[in-house]
Amino acid sequence: MKSFQFQKLVTFIGILLFIVKLIAWYITNSNAIFSDTMESIVNIIAAFMGLYSLYLCNKPRDTDHPYGHGKVEFVTAGIEGMLIAIAGVLILIEAFSSLIKGIHLDKLGWGIALFGSTAIVNYAMGYISYKKGKKENSLVLMSAGKHLQSDTFATSAIVLSLLLVHFTGWLWLDPLIAIGFGSYIIVIGWKIVRKALSGIMDERDEALFAELVNILQANRKTEWIDIHNMRIQQFGAHLHIDAHITLPYYYSLKEAHQEMEKVIHLLAEKVDRTIEFNFHLDYCKPFSCEICAIDCQFRQKPFVRTIQWDVKNIAGVAKHRYEPLKQ
Repeated sequence: MKSFQFQKLVTFIGILLFIVKLIAWYITNSNAIFSDTMESIVNIIAAFMGLYSLYLCNKPRDTDHPYGHGKVEFVTAGIEGMLIAIAGVLILIEAFSSLIKGIHLDKLGWGIALFGSTAIVNYAMGYISYKKGKKENSLVLMSAGKHLQSDTFATSAIVLSLLLVHFTGWLWLDPLIAIGFGSYIIVIGWKIVRKALSGIMDERDEALFAELVNILQANRKTEWIDIHNMRIQQFGAHLHIDAHITLPYYYSLKEAHQEMEKVIHLLAEKVDRTIEFNFHLDYCKPFSCEICAIDCQFRQKPFVRTIQWDVKNIAGVAKHRYEPLKQ
């Protein structure tokens, strides 16, 4: 099932679960159930936004969007996070209001049964959504999956707490549960917003960047004197990589281009993502001789040692050069 079709299913099930929770809240008048029902409204809105963003992501790039439409995933994820946080605030308001005005609960047994059944369905959908998003590198599906799974854990905690209320008669626990849940989803909402902002602002994915550097270092060729000023951007499931590669200055344009193609093919084969490359070719300078192991007739300085590529020096703007090791 493709991402867009799967998101349709998530949306439909989200609406059904919201109706079940709404019925449970109506027959019990429980603040705790109300808090989870409010969060389900966010789930439905987020699901519709996810549908729209997946629709845009699947559109080919055009003259107005030369890098494609993948960035919309970060926008919709950010809106989802804000809505979750707002729902948390509304839950806190309702819970504190209930503590002040008084607490009245009805038919907890039926309400708990209806409410608890939604946790099982939510967890299954969240698990499948996250796994599918991970496989397809879709932030929308991964965010939705994490959201649904966290919703499941919260629902389960509320069910256990309501069972305690049901058997002990401690009605004051109900708004306290809602306060705890409201605070929890505010934190969840902030984390989603933070991740979305990092994507919009092209914050570097450290794990992904380190993976790329390790691939280059493990498969480097002598002719690749250095690679520097490397940057990555994410557009939905796609990557855009910029880098400068230093090659021998006496290479013909054809030879230089062939070496550049080898680097591109290496990364394309080793990384399970669609990648667009923008490589800039640099020629070696006299100071490059000290880090270049090529036995060439144009050498102006003796070879000293090869510089090992790491996350820091491959991201640096300047060409690599030999620096004596500090004692």
